[in-house]
Amino acid sequence: MGVNLSSTDELQRRLNAALRDRLPRRLLRRPQALAADLTLVPYHGRPEPGAEDEVYRGQAKDGTTHFHAYASLDVTHRGQRFTVALRRVRQGQALAPVLRDLLRQARAGGLRPRWLLLGRGFLTAGVVRYLQAARCPFIILMPCRGRKPGGARGPGGTQRHCYRRRSRWDEHSWVDKGGRRATVRVCVRVARPKPARRPGRRARPKGTSRPFAFWGLRPPSYRWVEGTYRRRFGIESSYRQLRQAKARTAARSARVRLLLVGLALLLRNVWVWVHEEYLAARRRGGRVPQLGRLRFQRLLHWLAAVAEESFGLQEEVAAEGPVPVE
Repeated sequence: MGVNLSSTDELQRRLNAALRDRLPRRLLRRPQALAADLTLVPYHGRPEPGAEDEVYRGQAKDGTTHFHAYASLDVTHRGQRFTVALRRVRQGQALAPVLRDLLRQARAGGLRPRWLLLGRGFLTAGVVRYLQAARCPFIILMPCRGRKPGGARGPGGTQRHCYRRRSRWDEHSWVDKGGRRATVRVCVRVARPKPARRPGRRARPKGTSRPFAFWGLRPPSYRWVEGTYRRRFGIESSYRQLRQAKARTAARSARVRLLLVGLALLLRNVWVWVHEEYLAARRRGGRVPQLGRLRFQRLLHWLAAVAEESFGLQEEVAAEGPVPVE
């Protein structure tokens, strides 16, 4: 089945259908915790004429402030992470419609969200109001924004939650530029400073607290909120493996780059599925992953060897002049 690169929406639909294919059935039996994040792939070129909004502007990273942005939705179950939805993000695009489309793709595959674990960038009034209207619980790590401490008026914005001395429950409300008000509950988790790793070195100060914005939940403790949100950190490993599997290209087309990102995530899903179905140890209480049996890098090497065998490998280059032979 060919992929129509002339339509980005069709390409995106087919990639999402492939990502949802052959999900473990036990993920569909009950609601699952879903993790969403925004990944930025550095881009050092110029956008195509008339498609300037394809390039996302952000903080400097890898020598550039231009990126291709992709939002993804992952499900984690007993240490196994499947990417179930992928969507490109344009410059200036609101994240609430992006998140709504990701959840729609997940529900199309039979997944029901128990709660959402979101990155800092999703703490906007639009996202919060949409999730509250949809009755979808969530936990978001709050970014530190606003007036910093030390001034005459003290810290403002979310900064006042980032410099607490003790753990506490709080509430935060703000109004965005469009006049929309959003209110969330806040869990401020303050951990004790860790001792120095080596004698003679000072321990890194833990002067700031870690605030989490949440809604629709009744957490039993501060540690539960932090421990639950830690399950989202595994999505960073998915992005690292995405960079390993993504083919390099000099194409300016955003559709070609979306295809390569989708194929890289699809390869990772296949790797997780192979471990889940064939390589995991069968024990009472569930299957135990054994990632040492097949590393993702080894799978990529096998695929590269198959490609070389199928399409051939060019080992000679024609020279323009005589080459001296020793």
